[in-house]
Amino acid sequence: MSDEKTIESLRLALEVSPDNVPLRLHLAEILGGLRKYEDAETIIRTGMAKHPADTELKMALANVFFLQQKDNEAIVLLETIGKKDGRYAESMLLLARLHSRSGNHREAANAYRTAIDENPELADDTLSEELGVYPSAAWGQAEQPSEPWRQAQPAGDQQGPPQSTFELERPDVSFDNVGGMESIKEEIRMKIIHPLTHPEIYKAYGKSIGGGILMYGPPGCGKTHLARATAGQVNAKFLSVGIHQILDMWIGNSEKQLHALFEQARRNSPCVLFFDEVDALGASRTDMKTSGSRHLINQFLSELDGVNASNEGVLILAATNAPWHLDSAFRRPGRFDRVLFVPPPDRTARGAILEIMLSGKPVDNIAHDTLAKKSDGFSGADLKAVIDVAIEAKLTEAMKAGIPKPLTTKDLQQALSKVKPSTSEWFSTAKNYALFSNQGGAYDDILDYLKLR
Repeated sequence: MSDEKTIESLRLALEVSPDNVPLRLHLAEILGGLRKYEDAETIIRTGMAKHPADTELKMALANVFFLQQKDNEAIVLLETIGKKDGRYAESMLLLARLHSRSGNHREAANAYRTAIDENPELADDTLSEELGVYPSAAWGQAEQPSEPWRQAQPAGDQQGPPQSTFELERPDVSFDNVGGMESIKEEIRMKIIHPLTHPEIYKAYGKSIGGGILMYGPPGCGKTHLARATAGQVNAKFLSVGIHQILDMWIGNSEKQLHALFEQARRNSPCVLFFDEVDALGASRTDMKTSGSRHLINQFLSELDGVNASNEGVLILAATNAPWHLDSAFRRPGRFDRVLFVPPPDRTARGAILEIMLSGKPVDNIAHDTLAKKSDGFSGADLKAVIDVAIEAKLTEAMKAGIPKPLTTKDLQQALSKVKPSTSEWFSTAKNYALFSNQGGAYDDILDYLKLR
């Protein structure tokens, strides 16, 4: 039975038996497993209207809030679960995760301490280290730490076939199409490009052709564009992978699809394999309770290591906005052994980006440096939004006058005043991790950028 038919059958069953809480939770769990969080939230809320004190429904809704990053709603709901309720310890653990994510480490530590006092098996190595709260050695280690959402396994016993092929690209862009980022380009040249263009030198030193680079930073700063340009720079094939192409509702299929992806890249080497939002595929295993999610992480690590096949000529790039959620095993040498911070473009880079983006458009003596000076903190995506706003205003003017006119510096300055930089929110979160969870100096680049050290 397909997932849609399964969901429809459960909905019909729920209409017949609206007070059946386990059935409602099962449907919400399947929807959550398919990342249909809003639908899951609606199903649970409907149940809570009938059973407002049901702890299972409260926990399920809090988990859905957590996954949607509705942290305030989740916190308010969790605080209604008391010590006499069966899920109190788990509610405190989730509360600790929420406070930790928002940077409120004192409240997070208090909630985590309460959780492991109530149930020592909920001890989490990552949270313990992050918050400085450790369980007694006599408690032992929990075999399966808690996670905010159990993996959904739909009804039925037939698995759908895993996807076996992914779309290969031949990018027509290169580093010339990437404004700024000179230090990051140089890192990529040393790790990826030079081994391909000068293989004899690298082989003389026993260096293989391949490896991984992890790029992190605020969204919209060109990580994906840079990965595509890397492939174009060396005339390599390019495989861009989103989480929807790997994750599958059937247990075991996600691992098969991940293996098929790497096999395709190996057959088409040299190939740049790019994982966007890699933290969704490689989230910390200490945050997972189900073995299915752990198996996917282990498969990913195995493929990166080339356990059963050589990764020679497979160049792996990955991007994430939340490196703190990535399992630490991915940073081991031989995997993503270069971790590069991709900050918002500096003044020179912003000028170059504006020049590239305005290329081919009707313009009149644009003062790129003046615009760059006034757009501090803007990402590449923000600058594109500025140009789009300016073009829309110019189109409105042209429709009224009946005569199209070129964009001017003044047009772009006016648009600049209407667009706010989107990177501020990311840095407010990143700052907390850089200050309080910076083991081994992993986030020193953020502190340097913010001038905090």
